[in-house]
Amino acid sequence: MNIKLNVSVPQQTLDVIHGSRCLKTYRIGTAKNGVGEIKNSFCTPRGEHIIRAKIGGMAPMNTVFIGRRPTGEIYTPLLSERFPGRDWILTRILWLSGCEVGRNRLGAVDTMQRYIYIHGCPDSATLGQPSSHGCVRMHNSDICELFELVSVGTSVYISEID
Repeated sequence: MNIKLNVSVPQQTLDVIHGSRCLKTYRIGTAKNGVGEIKNSFCTPRGEHIIRAKIGGMAPMNTVFIGRRPTGEIYTPLLSERFPGRDWILTRILWLSGCEVGRNRLGAVDTMQRYIYIHGCPDSATLGQPSSHGCVRMHNSDICELFELVSVGTSVYISEID
């Protein structure tokens, strides 16, 4: 199935598109700092991307990842209390790579080198508003569902315009 993903920063949604049909819309959270491509900006990069890697396919729900590797921890509210302020990357990771040289690929604007993902977050997190450090956050059941729908190479367009 030829799927593509459209991320709307203003709407805080991720649409799964097949042909001209929207199959599913998920509520997401993009960067608190808004949109932007510069390294260390903690902004969500705009434009054409692809899924470069899928990580965590067999991991249990709420698996904690650091550096794209499972830590051996399972997220709980108690664990969250022990590590306040931690940027929780949970359950699954879809690692993005920019496709537009000079905009979101290579040099100081490289999405992949910035470690920008679509990933799970605590289910208690409020989505539908900017909340991340640059990534696209989703609830865990949603990222699991999306993970099964997409493949490496799937197109992802991130837009700041409705």
